[in-house]
Amino acid sequence: MSTVSNTNAGPAKGAVRVMTGNEACAEAAIAAGCRFYGGYPITPSSEIAEILSKLLPRVGGKFIQMEDEIGAMGAVIGASLAGAKALTATSGPGFSLKQENIGYACMAEVPCVIVNVMRGGPSTGLPTLPSQSDVMQARWGTHGDHPIIALCPRGVRETYDLTVRSFNLAETYRTPVILLLDEIIGHVNEKVFLPDRIRVVERVKPGADVTEYLPYQDTDTDVPPMASFGEGHRFHVTGLVHDETGFPTNNPEKIEHVLRRLNRKIDRYADRIIRVEEDRDENARVGVVAYGSTARSASYAVRLAREEGIPVSILSLLTIWPFPEEPIREMANRVSDIVVPEMNLGQLAHEVEWAACGKARVHKVNRIDGEPIHPQYVLDAIRAAARGK
Repeated sequence: MSTVSNTNAGPAKGAVRVMTGNEACAEAAIAAGCRFYGGYPITPSSEIAEILSKLLPRVGGKFIQMEDEIGAMGAVIGASLAGAKALTATSGPGFSLKQENIGYACMAEVPCVIVNVMRGGPSTGLPTLPSQSDVMQARWGTHGDHPIIALCPRGVRETYDLTVRSFNLAETYRTPVILLLDEIIGHVNEKVFLPDRIRVVERVKPGADVTEYLPYQDTDTDVPPMASFGEGHRFHVTGLVHDETGFPTNNPEKIEHVLRRLNRKIDRYADRIIRVEEDRDENARVGVVAYGSTARSASYAVRLAREEGIPVSILSLLTIWPFPEEPIREMANRVSDIVVPEMNLGQLAHEVEWAACGKARVHKVNRIDGEPIHPQYVLDAIRAAARGK
């Protein structure tokens, strides 16, 4: 499906750095092989662009600031089609503007990474304050039935690791990948230990015979090999539904075939894509499901609850799309109540409730005023759930 190599990540083994999440994202992108950035400044993601404007020329890469977010996403698609690993970074309003071209990348199977450092909304909203308001936009922002991969780090080192993984997943499955930070993770300074080597995945290239190349041919993996413009392979790219040649089709069988393959190439590998971390107490009747910076507050609340003698488990979601249905369903089979803290009005809690299938009550802990969710809020919800309230 893809080729793998180990590459020097830059710093010496065990190197210690103090850096923000945005810095970690930019440096990890370089380490993962990113050689093109197309973007437009927007708080609170602008540091990613600023750093890459300096780093990319040093490694032979290209940085371009486009006229707007729509053009930035288009530039990223073009760079990827030309063979470059490509990245753009934005926040909520810019992410909204990118949606049509993200849909184009899904249909045309163009690997790329979109970083969204989430802030409050809607509209201009809260440019400098944190939120987790784009969870559903990441999944359903663009129209039509399409797959998507979205990852969500809890800290700076995890931002580094998941940025690398975003590029690897994009190249492996020939798809856009969304990395959802929030403003807290983007701007917090933390001491991190950076790896000396990382696993880097390269896209699969077609065979040497350029006359027989089909850009969307069926394969055993459901992921077609991908040629780059300028390598001699002549092929057509369109946002319309197409056949194996890349040209539009109105044949109902071919339409259904390509759309089902697009979704299947992610669904069939969901177990490889989805990552969660669970801190389980076998005696727990209360569980917590959390992601992003809120998972850190939740983890501290769980520790406090255990000190009070309340057995509780926590499931931290590093992948939120595809949704980790099975781990949550398994938790719901063991506990009676699940607490879901989010800096929104319950975007992911709805999915947790659906996955729990009525086997556990779901309690929302929400905040939308630009302030983070304090561990005390989560602790109070854990206490109430433990009392059966």
